[in-house]
Amino acid sequence: MNPILETPRLGLRELEPADLDFVARMMGDAEVMRHYPKVLDRDESRNWLDRQLARYADDGHGLWLVELRDTGEPVGQVGLIRQTVEGVSEREIGWLLHRPFWGHGYATEAASAVRDHAFTTWELPYVVSLIRPVNVPSQAVARRIGMAPTRQVEFHGFEHVVWRVERTSAMPSLR
Repeated sequence: MNPILETPRLGLRELEPADLDFVARMMGDAEVMRHYPKVLDRDESRNWLDRQLARYADDGHGLWLVELRDTGEPVGQVGLIRQTVEGVSEREIGWLLHRPFWGHGYATEAASAVRDHAFTTWELPYVVSLIRPVNVPSQAVARRIGMAPTRQVEFHGFEHVVWRVERTSAMPSLR
């Protein structure tokens, strides 16, 4: 499939059913899923993948598969998803990388591309990320893409911090 977004090192494309092996391997890793309610088995990973396919159809976006451009090897999922936070529909940049690919800057690189895409293609005035207070690595990614913490909320039964970046602060030329 053709990528939706490309960065110097990464391609982001829609997930497809053939990606289930990778998704199940990543979401079955306890360390990868430590900030989620639980590790997912293969059937739950299939449901996760199907939910992304439904998001593409309903919203025009979702979590996309991130691949290394030079090898096509999948490294994780990053994308733009619609979330309801305290009764308000928000667009969230979400990221989840498989453990072998941590520490290479891939999450920041892909999330920056998604942020810019949200502002230029979707013309959103801002985007958020919902991050649990104990998830220090994701907080670092949020900071690197220009986000700042705004408030704490309960989301899916867990305390989360809403991180936010405005289009005008991230891309002043779009004011």
